[in-house]
Amino acid sequence: MTVLTYSLTEVAQQTRQAAIHLAVASPQAKNQALEAVAQALEASSPDILAANLEDCQRAQASGLAPALYARLKLDAAKLEGAIAGVRSVAALPDPVGTVQLHRQLDTGLVLKRVSCPLGVLGVIFEARPDAVVQIAALAIKSGNGVLLKGGQEALQSCQALVKAIHKGLSQTDISANVVALLTSREETLALLNLDQEVNLIIPRGSNEFVRFVQENTRIPVLGHAEGICHLYVDQAADVAQAVEIAVDSKVQYPAACNAVETILVHAAIAPQFLPALIPALQAHQVEVRGDTATQTLVSVKPATEADWSTEYSDLIVAIKVVESLEAAISHINQYGSGHTDAIATTNVQTAELFMNQVDAAGVFHNCSTRFADGFRYGLGAEVGISTQRLPPRGPVGLEGLVTYKYQLQGQGHIVASYSGLKARTFTHQNL
Repeated sequence: MTVLTYSLTEVAQQTRQAAIHLAVASPQAKNQALEAVAQALEASSPDILAANLEDCQRAQASGLAPALYARLKLDAAKLEGAIAGVRSVAALPDPVGTVQLHRQLDTGLVLKRVSCPLGVLGVIFEARPDAVVQIAALAIKSGNGVLLKGGQEALQSCQALVKAIHKGLSQTDISANVVALLTSREETLALLNLDQEVNLIIPRGSNEFVRFVQENTRIPVLGHAEGICHLYVDQAADVAQAVEIAVDSKVQYPAACNAVETILVHAAIAPQFLPALIPALQAHQVEVRGDTATQTLVSVKPATEADWSTEYSDLIVAIKVVESLEAAISHINQYGSGHTDAIATTNVQTAELFMNQVDAAGVFHNCSTRFADGFRYGLGAEVGISTQRLPPRGPVGLEGLVTYKYQLQGQGHIVASYSGLKARTFTHQNL
């Protein structure tokens, strides 16, 4: 077992202290810090890519799963996109200090509800080193400190990225201590016990991993366990358009949690749609599995019951023929993970019914499930995607990293004067 040479509690306390100062930093100071981080990442790009190459080579030698390897690989284009995301976050309105409610309770007694940072975030993720950049940028902009714990397979990449982030912050008034990197497996469990220092845990990984986190911490947890996304092709779908949407949803980045895993096809359009879809998918080396009805129309591998509840994160897709819109909605609500589900149809009423009745954080009409992303939503970036019903839901950006506090200002007001026979009355006037 690795022996920790420092106290994780001390690191978390340093991060919390730095976050206290960050919480009152001006929007200009935070934006300048983000620009400095972006420039430092650009200057350090050769070192970051070299570190990632070493991680990838080690991962290949160890037989890392293809889906995890795809997330681990950080090429120049992906790094440039992450850096662009930092600048996109800087361009967003500051989420801290927003007056959400301003009300006079009585003369001289004024109530405000004002947005404020959560405090310190603990983010645990597998493989994806670019998550370091996204999360750090969002944490800085929202006034939060962050403890980052990446997977061992991405260790050198994460270290190179955080080194660059610290270099950028060191040139500003924002302390580099607002971003800390944890590097050992033992620290994952230790992090889950820091309920006095950490305000929110955000796990990004497998279903089993997220459930493990939820069951082993008293800290609130935000995240999603699975990304079992669906595309329903309605009887009124435009066949060519639906094929293009299906291919993009599966092929564009199959390891992503918003890639489609199951395609449901209305029986009335299946004879036209499936012969057009299968060659298009197979052209991209997609393994297609189908139910009995699908196999009567096209030559594919048989699907089993387990396929409907499997997140492949790979070039595999399951297809099922359904008799109605209601059957499609029922299937999605039974097997879906509440992440993102889409419908392809030219019938607006059908689309509205689908979008109203499917229980998911994202419901799309005539577009790829791959649009379920904080950057594509204009959130700058995301710390993760939440499939819980309570907000924040879906891609979580800045708005999910702030809370609020009530501020009440009076002039010697006491509750006793509002009681009794000659009680004062409240005005409750919105200002």
